[in-house]
This record gives sequence, structure tokens and C-alpha cells, in this order.
Amino acid sequence: MKKKFLPIGFLFLFLFLPLFDLFHPGLPITHDGQDHVARIANFYQNLQDGILVPRWAPNLNWGYGHPILMFLYPLPSYMTSLFHSFGFSFVDSLKIIFGVSFILSGLTMYLWLRSFLSLPAAFVGSLLYTFAPYRFVDLYVRGAIGEHVAFIFPPLVLYFLYRLSKKQTYRYWLGGSLSFAGLILAHNAISLMFLPIILLYSVYLLSGLKKKKSFIRTLVFLFLFGFGLSAFFWMPAFVEGKFTLRDIVTKGEALSRFVPVKDFFYGPWSYGISGQFTVQFGMLNLLAVISALPLAIYFFRKKNPQWIFIGMCLLLFFVTAFLMTEGAKPIWQTVTLLQKFQFPWRLLSLSVFLSAVLGACAFSVFSSRVQKSMLVVFIIAVLFFNRDYWHAKAYLYKPENFYTGIYNSTTDTGESAPIWSIRFMLERPKAHMEVIEGKGKISEKQRTATMHDYIVVVSGKARLKENTLFFPGWKVFVDGKSVPLQFQDANNRGLMTFFVEKGTHTVSAQFGETKLRLFADCLSIGSIFSLGIVGMLGRRKVWRS
Repeated sequence: MKKKFLPIGFLFLFLFLPLFDLFHPGLPITHDGQDHVARIANFYQNLQDGILVPRWAPNLNWGYGHPILMFLYPLPSYMTSLFHSFGFSFVDSLKIIFGVSFILSGLTMYLWLRSFLSLPAAFVGSLLYTFAPYRFVDLYVRGAIGEHVAFIFPPLVLYFLYRLSKKQTYRYWLGGSLSFAGLILAHNAISLMFLPIILLYSVYLLSGLKKKKSFIRTLVFLFLFGFGLSAFFWMPAFVEGKFTLRDIVTKGEALSRFVPVKDFFYGPWSYGISGQFTVQFGMLNLLAVISALPLAIYFFRKKNPQWIFIGMCLLLFFVTAFLMTEGAKPIWQTVTLLQKFQFPWRLLSLSVFLSAVLGACAFSVFSSRVQKSMLVVFIIAVLFFNRDYWHAKAYLYKPENFYTGIYNSTTDTGESAPIWSIRFMLERPKAHMEVIEGKGKISEKQRTATMHDYIVVVSGKARLKENTLFFPGWKVFVDGKSVPLQFQDANNRGLMTFFVEKGTHTVSAQFGETKLRLFADCLSIGSIFSLGIVGMLGRRKVWRS
């Protein structure tokens, strides 16, 4: 027990070192940090209203609401909301998730590497994975909570795949399914990036097995359940993105954001925007890749099958690096799916992962005594080369109601705005609902994140405007009956307008699930129940057949 947990304790201490600035009062000033807090505050409001799958942010966009939660990776918001429910402020809850995710990503990388490499090699791989410069760009420059949380899961998925290749048990299959779902829910783009690595690793493991059919069957169910568990998010986000400005706002942006090759090797530390912050691989990560090159050749000549794994990682590393450069522009123009990543330098997530694996493999070839000596030198080098990267630029001090109240932003660049609305609202509405034709009086009865109830008294036929952006799922009921909505009026672009007859009426604007969302919700719920059924009833039959 001591030999098993003592290294993990030391690793935890090293992973804790870069997080001291998170203990400082206030929110570290980053590109997206403030917006993330506002989004999560809206997410939490939905949870308080009993909405388990938040999709609508009622207070964003100057109070007109916004569908951004439908397209925003939900796992970081669920995690942050959990800590907020324990009494932490939204800012402190977000900082906790940043810190916890950083540590967990290092531990999951160690867990996977330790399953087939020596302890010092796994330790090295974990530090390369967490102390790469891009990890601190995510943490203290961009404030990219989704990517930060996503780093937990690729090693965890591969760990369970490795274990399943040795012994196909329900526990490992369940862990693999949940980890794969977690990756998708943590960051949709990052999960798409890592999917080829996960699939190639599965093929690599499969090639060394005698009983291939059983492993293939297990893999198929693992991926199916992973997709099923996360369907409530990715399915509506993928399909209903056509109703937003996503493809218009981001069109061609990736083609102007390629990385000059020299910037991979060095870039001064900066807290600036894209094109200013460093996109370097990191001195030690580059050394790891260089060290793995002769190792792959050596194993190939010795006919050691490990050359396939190392060679695969090297190939993927160089392909990933090439895709971030101007030379890959024709590929990005042809494979338009790549443009969904928006910034080519986002592929640094793969470079960090692959270089960490290669470094661990290269380190493992030395004798046990040499590894222990070199580990001390490596730790000193890690701390020295990255000492300037794990600090916040400054801190933002805002009261809690700044995030929980009306927020004068959409918290993105407008890509999630409905195509029938303007990209950004410019001022707060005069009231939640207005009479724009005719005369009448409006009294607000109740307002939650997705339900707005009013009493309306009009002296004649009148036209009303609900100052909420329309998105599929919104309906207006007058005296309990759904009424036709107009949301493409040139004078009220994107806002819901409708008519009421003379008299006193109860009016309710409600945001609910579309048929697609209901199907996705049922798919996820069905996957959860199926996991339980397999675990309780069919465990022996499934895994011993």
C-alpha cells in the first residue's frame, strides 16, 4: 500500500504547485473566465428551477436570453454547480474546478501509463502532460474550463480500454463507457480531436489479442453507451446548430489562424489574445518527442512490437503539428469539419498528450537505477522551465449579483445567436413584455428560467412582444392555448410577438423540449437504465459468454 500510494502523494504535491494563484481572492483575469461564471450562474438557475438539462440562459444577452447552454459542454457547469450548492461562490466554485481538473488530469495520465510502464516513467508522463505550456495557457490565459476538464478523460478512456484488453469485466466496461461520455460532455471539440487516437489505440490493442471478436463486441458496446449517455447534449447541439449563426460567424476563421513553425519551438509568455499567447510545445515536451525517434527505430530493428505504439504516437504528433501550419490549408479547406475547431492551435491538446506519452516511453527504457536518478533531474527541469507560466495576470473583483443578474453579453462571439436575430443585443429591454400595437396593461405573475407568466388586460385586439429571443422550444400560451408566433419582424428581429383579443388573459411563455431533444433525453435515460440492468441482472451472462 505504501509503495502504491506514496508516489501518488508526491505527484499530487507537484500538481498542486501551479495552483496557488487560484487561492488568491477574486477571479483570475482571463479571456473567458468572467463569461464562464455568468454562464454557470444561468446554468445553476435552471437547476434550481428543477430543469436537469439546462439549455436556456435567461439572463444573458442583455436579458433577452440566449440558447448558448444548448451548445456549451455541460459537464464543467454541473461540476461547478455542485460546489456552489455546497456554499461556495460561483467564482470560487469555478476556481475549484480548475484546480481539481488539473490534478485529476495528471493522476489519470499516471494511472494509464503506470498500467504498462514503470513508476518513474509514468510520473514523467504525468508531469509532461500537466506542465506543458499550453496547459497553463488554458488555465491562466484563456480560462478555458471546458478544455481543462476534458484533459481528465483521454488517459482514463485509454486506461479502461487497456484493462479490457487484459480482462473483460463489467467494471472496466462501465468505467470506459462513463469516461467516454465524460469526454464528450467536457468539451465536444476536444472529444472529436481525441476520437482518432482512441480508435487507433483500440485497433493497436486488438492486434495483440487472440480472442478478437469478444473484444470488438465489448468496444462496440462501450462506444455506443458512451454516445448514448451523452446524447442529451451532443445530439441537439449537433442538429440544432443549423438554427444559429455558427457557420456564418466562424466561416473561414480557422484559415487565418495557422501557426508559424517557429512558434512551436519558442514564444514569449503573453496574456494576449489568439496570435499573441505562446503556442510552443515546450522544451521538455520537444525533447520527449526527439528522444522517442531513435527508440522507435531501435525497437523496429529488434522486432519489438512496442515500435508500433511509439511509431503511431510519433506519426500522430507530426501529423497534428502539420495540421496547425499554413501548409495544411488545403486540407482544412477540403475537410470542412476541421473548421469546426475554429483555431488550428487547439490541436495543441493532442500534441501535449502525445508528447507526454512519448516522453514516458522513452524514459522507461533506462534501468531502474538510472530512472530514479533521472527523475530527480527531470522534476527540477520541469519546475525550472515552467516557473513563469503558472501565474495569473491579475484578478477581477465583482459581487455575486454581477453574474447572477442581467449580463450585458452573450458570452460568446455571437455564433450561438439564432439566425433570425441580430448577433448582439445592444441594450436592456424596457420590460419583459410590452404592448406594441393597441392599448393594455401587463402584470408579471411569475418568472423562472424557462417560464414567464403574465396577466394581460387589453381594451381591444393588441399585439404583444415578449422580450425573449425565439428559439425552437419556445411557445406562448394565451388562456392555456398555444398561439402563433412571429419572430422575424424586421422591427423586432428574433423576438416573439403575438396577438391577443380584447379582454383579460393569462399569458405564459414557456421553453420546453423539442421532439429531437426529448428523443436525445430518452436515449440518455435509457442508456443509464441499461447500464444498471446489465450490472444487476446480466453481468455474469454478458461477460462470461
